[in-house]
Amino acid sequence: MNPKPWPLRVLKFVLLGILFVAAMGYVTMSLWNWLVPDLFHGPVINFWQTLGLLLLTRLLTGFKGGSGRPGFSRKWQQHKNDWKQKMESRMAGMTPEEQEKFRQKMRASCGPPAWMRRQPTETAFNAQAE
Repeated sequence: MNPKPWPLRVLKFVLLGILFVAAMGYVTMSLWNWLVPDLFHGPVINFWQTLGLLLLTRLLTGFKGGSGRPGFSRKWQQHKNDWKQKMESRMAGMTPEEQEKFRQKMRASCGPPAWMRRQPTETAFNAQAE
């Protein structure tokens, strides 16, 4: 099987990219012109203004996918893993009583407020047993 020459693959990639940008521009323009003038009394925009808005959005949010902050998710995951390992090593050096005391302290300071915590309710069965 003979692969296609690289100039044809590049041309195909460029044409598909242009087609994608044109389709996104058209869809964005249609949605804008359908919603914004009626809802917010905003202007009707043309195709080139739409492409400008799309480019401005990408410039402001970043060209990478996700949160717009390259590597943020990876850094956050690493931070979580480091914190988890640190806490596990601390807990391993504690006695079971110290671990339970630590858990209660963390629940009190980091958990839900006291008014939201579940309190054991007295049931009819418990009342009869006493």
